[in-house]
Amino acid sequence: MSKSTVVLIVIVAVIGVFGLTLMSSYNGLVALSEQVNGKWSQIDTMLQRRADLIPNLVNTVKGFAAQEKSIIDSVTSARAKLAGAQGPVARGEANSELTGALSRLLVVVENYPLLKSDKTFIGLMDELSGTENRIAVARRDYNEAVQSFNTRIKTFPTSLIAGMFGFTQKEYFRAAEGAQQVPAVKF
Repeated sequence: MSKSTVVLIVIVAVIGVFGLTLMSSYNGLVALSEQVNGKWSQIDTMLQRRADLIPNLVNTVKGFAAQEKSIIDSVTSARAKLAGAQGPVARGEANSELTGALSRLLVVVENYPLLKSDKTFIGLMDELSGTENRIAVARRDYNEAVQSFNTRIKTFPTSLIAGMFGFTQKEYFRAAEGAQQVPAVKF
C-alpha cells in the first residue's frame, strides 16, 4: 500500500470514530432529555390529580364551615394558579402556595368534629394524602433525571456536542421560599 492510501484510511477511520462518538453522544442526550420530560409529565399528572381532588374537598368543607369563606377562597385561588403555572419553577411556587392554603384549610377543619368524622371527608383526605406521596416520589424522580441530564451536558466532550445541538440545562423542581416550615395540623 502506498503512503497516501494509508493516510486516507487513517483519516477515514478518525472521521468514522468521531462520527460514531458524535452520534452516540447526541442520542444519549436525546434519551436523557426525554427521560426528564417523561418525569416532568409524571409530576404534572400528580399535580393535576391533586387539583382535581380539591374542589370535592372544598365543597365538603363548605357544607360544614360556610363561615370560613376566606380560607376556602384562598384554596380555590391557589388551585387556579397551579392550573395556570408553566414550567418547574412556576409550578413549584404555585404548588407551595396551594400546600399552604390546604394547610390553613385543615387547621379550620379542627374546629368541626362532625366534618372530621364525615366519610366523604375522610375518603378525600386519604386520596389527597396518597397523592401527596406520589407527588413527592415524582419530584424526586424528576430531579434525579435532571441531575443526570445536567451532569451529562457539562462533562467533556459531551459538553461540546450539547452546545452544538442546543441542549441546555433543565430546571430542578424546587420548593418555594418558606416551604421548609411544616404547618402544625392536629386532628
